[in-house]
Amino acid sequence: MTDNRRVCPVEHAGGLDNRIRRIFQNPIKILKPYLQPGITMLDLGCGPGFFTIPAAEIIGTKGKVIAVDLQEGMLSRLKEKITNIELEKRIKLHKCEESKIGVSEKVDVILAFYMVHEVPNQENLFKEIKSILKSGGKLLIVEPKFHVSKQSFQETMGLLEKLGYEVIEQPKIILSRAAFLKKY
Repeated sequence: MTDNRRVCPVEHAGGLDNRIRRIFQNPIKILKPYLQPGITMLDLGCGPGFFTIPAAEIIGTKGKVIAVDLQEGMLSRLKEKITNIELEKRIKLHKCEESKIGVSEKVDVILAFYMVHEVPNQENLFKEIKSILKSGGKLLIVEPKFHVSKQSFQETMGLLEKLGYEVIEQPKIILSRAAFLKKY
């Protein structure tokens, strides 16, 4: 059995952000139903910004995206992409710790795309996410089918419901298991 809790290394960042992936997992199509202009979104485990930049486009000039990653190298790659372009003003970079997100600002939506399975203590993660979300805030979790079994994903959903989240929708995203949840 492989260890699913290994963080994707910076050297693989190119595989996380490329044209082929955009065909199968178009970030605009995935995010647009869940984001509105003017909101604050947190992209947890943002990597090189595959979802961060499209999210900043969707939320517009009055919105903000907080791009959070554990690895300085991933944040550096994202910074290179947004430096001296209009989107730079609406994207805030934040380096988290291994066991703490460390964001005090309240947000409307949190995206956790292909990263929850890398977290050793998911219960603590979901409790901290709940403290960051505004009242009625939403969480979009997407996990890779090739790392996360159906049973494991269902166990994660059970934990989330126990912690005060309600599943609103289970979007269809290729090669993925996904849920859009509301904090209550």
